[in-house]
Amino acid sequence: MEPAIRRRRGRGREAAISSNGQASWTLADAFVTEDEPLLLARDRAREAGLRPVTPAAGSVLRLLAASVGAKAVAEIGTGTGVSGVHLLHGMRADGVLTTVDTEPEYQQAARQTFRASGFAVNRARLIPGPALDVLPRLADRGYDLVFCDADRLEVLEYLAESLRLLRPGGLVVFAGVLANGRTVGTGPQPTEVLRLRELIREVRESEDLVSSLLPVGDGLLCAAKR
Repeated sequence: MEPAIRRRRGRGREAAISSNGQASWTLADAFVTEDEPLLLARDRAREAGLRPVTPAAGSVLRLLAASVGAKAVAEIGTGTGVSGVHLLHGMRADGVLTTVDTEPEYQQAARQTFRASGFAVNRARLIPGPALDVLPRLADRGYDLVFCDADRLEVLEYLAESLRLLRPGGLVVFAGVLANGRTVGTGPQPTEVLRLRELIREVRESEDLVSSLLPVGDGLLCAAKR
């Protein structure tokens, strides 16, 4: 009898934790006020089948960009401009966002988002093409922050490029690293989840990085380059 009671109590506690966690995530998103251009960009993303960063994750990007006084930021995965707007809001007034995406139509939507959000044309440099073709052309140690939200199969390559691009003290941030809980799930997982696990392990064990995994949105893996 007693073990069964313990199991019932355990399930109730897990349910309470799950419920409280969901309420916390909802509050974190509600804490952030997004204006009409950002809401429109989210609608465009959903129509395109994309999953932009959540409002809470976007606010973390703003904070991180502001905390390093970012003047140059590289973004892998432009989407419709949701994350780009958050980054630009956190950057210095003279900062430039360099953002890469394989889909020109997404970048056209992002350009409209940036303009509607009040950013001058010269604040964003949009480069179409595969990230692993574009990134090697960017300057060594020329960036304060690199944000990665693109092909999960290439995350290890993005990490290597990010370390080259970042100045000492710069930040690299990966979005979606929890993969809807699959990264910490048991049983067989798709290759992209296995890549995320490798990424987390490599970042955590690197002596060149100071890192943290934040349970915001679908997970933000953040690391500062020593």
